[in-house]
Amino acid sequence: MTFSMYSASAPVFTQILNSLAAIIDKAAAHAELKKIEPAALLQARLFPDMFPFARQIQVAADFAKGAAARLAGVDVPSYADTETTFAELKARVTKTVDFIASLPQDGIEASAQRDITTGSGDKAKQWKGQVYLMHYALPHFYFHATTAYDILRHNGVEVGKKDFIGSF
Repeated sequence: MTFSMYSASAPVFTQILNSLAAIIDKAAAHAELKKIEPAALLQARLFPDMFPFARQIQVAADFAKGAAARLAGVDVPSYADTETTFAELKARVTKTVDFIASLPQDGIEASAQRDITTGSGDKAKQWKGQVYLMHYALPHFYFHATTAYDILRHNGVEVGKKDFIGSF
């Protein structure tokens, strides 16, 4: 069986991004039901030196769109990090899912041995596509998606493993 770069990336990013969109809705509903100021959840952190919930969502979306774009051989779109509401965060996730869906599957499929560069200047790193996806992009994406989920769970939002996994 051959390894599919497309199957290991775009559908995986889409599945978890859609799950994040759903837990954003649950967070908004929880805040409304419990009369919690939305900013309290949006800015909640697991520990003071970690990003807050809103930033975790932004970074997860950035890793998904960045990895998918690089693998497809297209420019990575730039999103301003200006989201301050649940609705704005959900819109960012939706925009990311739509962007990934617009990418050419054959471009991603052909990326296993393509050179991928991240960063610039002294911080530039060179990868082969498959190594970049499996050992850099996916772990970072899952870290931030999981941390966003954990922040909500820690703050009493009723989410479970099924919410994180979503459907595929």
